[in-house]
Amino acid sequence: MRCERKIVPRITKRAVDALTAREREYMLWDNDVKGFGVRVHPSGRKVYVVKYRHHGRVVKKTIGPHGAIPPAAARARAAEIITTAKTGKDPTGRDLREKAPEGRDPREAATAPAVRELARRFLEEYVPVRCKPNTANSYRSSITRHVLPRLGGRQVADVTRSDVAALHHEMRAIPYAANHTLGILSAMFTVAEVWGLRPEGSNPCRHVKRFREDRRERFLSDEEYRRLGAALRRAEETGTEAASAVAAIRLLMLTGCRLSEILTLRWEDVDLEAAELRLPDSKTGARVVHIGRPAVAVLRGMARAEDNPWVIAGRRPGSRIASLHYPWRRIRRRVGLDDVRLHDLRHSFASGGLLVGEGLPMIGKLLGHSQVQTTARYAHLADDPVKAAADRIARRIARVAG
Repeated sequence: MRCERKIVPRITKRAVDALTAREREYMLWDNDVKGFGVRVHPSGRKVYVVKYRHHGRVVKKTIGPHGAIPPAAARARAAEIITTAKTGKDPTGRDLREKAPEGRDPREAATAPAVRELARRFLEEYVPVRCKPNTANSYRSSITRHVLPRLGGRQVADVTRSDVAALHHEMRAIPYAANHTLGILSAMFTVAEVWGLRPEGSNPCRHVKRFREDRRERFLSDEEYRRLGAALRRAEETGTEAASAVAAIRLLMLTGCRLSEILTLRWEDVDLEAAELRLPDSKTGARVVHIGRPAVAVLRGMARAEDNPWVIAGRRPGSRIASLHYPWRRIRRRVGLDDVRLHDLRHSFASGGLLVGEGLPMIGKLLGHSQVQTTARYAHLADDPVKAAADRIARRIARVAG
């Protein structure tokens, strides 16, 4: 008995989520990319599939389960497979009758490692040694979400620049993530050359132009600082937020530190007499953060448990707060600062330094920037005190001159 089938204009996440299990499995086909569909099993499991013709016979191939793979990524992979099949090649790469790439033996081509094997080895052998834990997590997430659904089944040596450019283009709606994924792919294929999986100098990510990223910079005004300060005092007095979470936000305001630097701060790295935080492993390596008296006062006023090494202590003994996402969201909502991110407190610290007359080199040193270009993004703010001085002088002359 044939499987029941239905055609929709375009398979979307909403459409797939709405599919319910039936007594027999059935298919939902996409009219936009003919041959792309989703199979719904009696168990409720939903799997993306692609159907194409190769050497005159109909072939069905599983792309992956719904949920682990977004519909857009599954559709892109299906389109790639169908296009490859139309050129006469076998998308599975297992047909030894097809001509192998120049310089490669057909049998060697059939057993060459796929991108998914390269990704596994890259994450297991290269990333833990070269990257910090947060970076490693972002690599793993990007590879799982974007690289494997699109390129996981391709052989490492067969991935071309056009393949990478197509993946990058498909992510154009999220330019930061697209560029981040491109950078990770470039690192993967560079390592693949070192491991002898691709010819030297053949990185397919070369010359793929990155998307422009519009940097979002938000600086708090004096009035917004007052509102935020009042909200923190209320949260502390009423106990609506953990005292350590309130202290962490205050330290972010008063030091310009990165969120990870405050959340992972240990008491052994705090020297209140010298007014220093000695960070053994920040984003730019070990560094000393010089802090002002208000930040020292915050640290002096914090409760310190003998059995807990963390400054921003968690609820459980010996633990720390791993995220300020929810406390910060609640606090900023109470005072109408919904568009302010925690990282904007770091930007605001930098702008405050410029407003009191500090130069860019000093701001860069306080923020722990390793490159001058990073601090240069605040250069336009250095004009504000000059403009204010010009305005005061001009207004005085205007009063005298009438």
